[in-house]
Amino acid sequence: MILIPDDIRERLLANGAAERETDHVPVVKLFDPTGAATWLITEMMPDGDSLFGLCDLGFGCPELGYVSLAELERVKGPLGLGIERDIHFEARLPLSVYAEAARIAGRITESERVLAQAAAALRIRNPEIPPEGAGPTRR
Repeated sequence: MILIPDDIRERLLANGAAERETDHVPVVKLFDPTGAATWLITEMMPDGDSLFGLCDLGFGCPELGYVSLAELERVKGPLGLGIERDIHFEARLPLSVYAEAARIAGRITESERVLAQAAAALRIRNPEIPPEGAGPTRR
């Protein structure tokens, strides 16, 4: 699987080239299919290798930072599987909300309840997050 196809690469490069610091919505989610590592990527630097986003190696301490695309492409897990792109992932919130939710949960999460809690803590309103108790939650 190509981790960063051309259309996603263009969006990531555009975010990375922004003239002012912006709280971008994640563009792509990458994950280890045999482990707990997950990355929500918002930007790519002009070098075409350095990606910025929320990085979670599965040790309970997700953090904002950079990761090398070349290194991710070389990873092979215990079953010989590499890092994959979540083709169903559609971020609706800025990276700061996912980072705060990860701080609360101890891992990157897509739980509507935790994302709503994180958005409220950051005082970010988003009509796409259902009120607490409304509808199913995703993990």
